[in-house]
Amino acid sequence: MNNQDIISHVIDKASKAYLNLSTDELVKVALEKKEGILTDKGALAADTGEFTGRSPKDKFTVCDAKTENTVWWGPVNTKFDEAKFDALLNKVLTHFEGKELFVRDAYACANPSYRLNIKVVTESAYQNLFAKNLFLRPQNEAQETEWIILAAPSFRANPDEDGTRQHNFSIINFTKKIILIGGSGYTGEIKKGIFTVLNFILPQERGVLSMHCSANIGKEGDTAVFFGLSGTGKTTLSADPERKLIGDDEHGWDSETVFNFEGGCYAKCIDLTEEKEPQIWNAIKHGALVENVRFFPNTNTPNYEDVSITENTRVAYPIEHIEGIAVPSIGNAPKNIFFLTCDAYGVLPPISKLTAEQAMYHFISGYTSKVAGTEAGITEPQSTFSACFGQAFLPLHPTKYADLLGKKLNDNKDVKVWLLNTGWSGGGYGVGSRMKLSLTRAMLTAALNGELDQVEFVQHPVFGVQMPTACPNVPSEILNPRNTWSDKAEYDKAANALADKFNDNFKKFEEGASEAILSAAPKAVMTNILKIIF
Repeated sequence: MNNQDIISHVIDKASKAYLNLSTDELVKVALEKKEGILTDKGALAADTGEFTGRSPKDKFTVCDAKTENTVWWGPVNTKFDEAKFDALLNKVLTHFEGKELFVRDAYACANPSYRLNIKVVTESAYQNLFAKNLFLRPQNEAQETEWIILAAPSFRANPDEDGTRQHNFSIINFTKKIILIGGSGYTGEIKKGIFTVLNFILPQERGVLSMHCSANIGKEGDTAVFFGLSGTGKTTLSADPERKLIGDDEHGWDSETVFNFEGGCYAKCIDLTEEKEPQIWNAIKHGALVENVRFFPNTNTPNYEDVSITENTRVAYPIEHIEGIAVPSIGNAPKNIFFLTCDAYGVLPPISKLTAEQAMYHFISGYTSKVAGTEAGITEPQSTFSACFGQAFLPLHPTKYADLLGKKLNDNKDVKVWLLNTGWSGGGYGVGSRMKLSLTRAMLTAALNGELDQVEFVQHPVFGVQMPTACPNVPSEILNPRNTWSDKAEYDKAANALADKFNDNFKKFEEGASEAILSAAPKAVMTNILKIIF
């Protein structure tokens, strides 16, 4: 069966198939089926069941003629047998028979040149509301099906027979253009499945750089993109009342545009307050889907500090719930690129400029650090590296994306790439203090407005990045991180130690990296030499 035949089979064999229900209809059915309740602001609150996050070890890719020599096989991309996939697909289709199902037409990529039509089949109304919110919504519901997503959370695989690791799974078949999800009701598997697909198709087949980033547009039409792992400030810094939001998580960059892959946002809710995240707070209203939150006693008011179910509480809402968005979700090629990091060691400058080679190196590295309290068992800072700031969703080797970034930078000579450290200054975690958000915003604004173009820069002796010696509304003494440490020798040791962490992490990418990328690696320097340089 081709994909259209599969969808026809699913609809014909279902006891009832709900086709492209509206938001009001989905919420009504979800409440009737007791999938969730309404919050005090009118959002649908649902629990995703056993799994409250993605299960990376249960994510598979079918290994066939299309993928065998192209996919980056290893811990991120695990091989799955073609015959096992076909058998499992038939089991899921049989499982769907006689059930009430929800079927939705959607698509990805706001730039029509790269539109990817998707048909989503789910067992629950809340999953279908998620798909409606997160993907782009066709104006004309009738569209040719290209990719299909079959989400069957109540189906449990038999690992010995089906080839899975355990009863849940998420499997991508790039040849048949099917994403098969079973045993998990966590909606993020749906979203990230399509992101992984686009990370395979667009760079290889279309020369488009797929990016795990947020993006916005200034009043002069200048686009900025923000890469960063959790806790670095990506959502906060890209939410700027003076700039229009293109999107907050997934984008493509072709020869002329930056465009959103999605039609919505999937934001974390942990410790959410109106003061800290007004855009997200105000977006949680009728039509939004809140996942795995708990409530204040005897109320329908979410308690976002309650993590008794999970720290990964989430809200999914259409991008139209945010004021000041770009319509359509497309901007020009970027003028500024920001790599955000939360360096808990207090080593990296609060803002610095990168060469194209350094940009490629830091892009592959994807560095930040976790601090005590962010995860169970972490009692001191831990360095974290995630290739291209989204390693879990990369079907190709990270150097493929870095090389494409390098090509984009070479073709767009006026693009500036910045490393923005939202972490510690004056010492590492426990000694120094975290950079004030007001100062980070001032540095970001200065970079966006071109106010750093005329200032003098000096080179960091270990990381080689260029540090401005002055910045409007920012004390000059904090721009060189070594100046903020009372014990300069301790800073030198910390800088060398962090350089070693970068280099150790990069060893696994050396074989596929060019000499230009390798030359941008940080270089540990003897302390007595650092004294002379500084």
